[in-house]
Amino acid sequence: MTSFRQAALAILLSAGAAGLAACSDQNDGPVDAATEGLAVRNARVVLAPVAGNPAAVYFDLSYSGDASAVLTDVAVEGAGMTMIHDYAENAGKMQMIMADDVTIVPGTPVIFAPGGLHVMAMQPAATLQAGSSANVTFTLSDGTRTVVTAPVRAAGEER
Repeated sequence: MTSFRQAALAILLSAGAAGLAACSDQNDGPVDAATEGLAVRNARVVLAPVAGNPAAVYFDLSYSGDASAVLTDVAVEGAGMTMIHDYAENAGKMQMIMADDVTIVPGTPVIFAPGGLHVMAMQPAATLQAGSSANVTFTLSDGTRTVVTAPVRAAGEER
């Protein structure tokens, strides 16, 4: 029985160490949420300058699973719908495009930031006000969901 307990303790300690290692990647700052290997940091909803126009959602993702994960959806409480966007060059101009599902490779952070990958929160409700917060739900292709509470910022605040 002692060897079973020792083996179980070793497994638990290894799993705990792996979890700690996942939280110590290149991103600084606290983890907003972590579920099934997906860690979300620095999540924030930034309102448009004109009320009712789409808000932008930015965040940093990392994944510590055994294989890559695929982000298939990001939902924002208080938004009618969301879209994952990126920027690409077309005819010599940078323009916003719909992004495909986003693959997250273990150990390689994915940054959603202005000028790159980001989420557009369409039809924001009046409840999305600067200084409030909103739940943001991240869904992976295996159905795993991670929910974070993100601060809502005014258009002119730091992104």
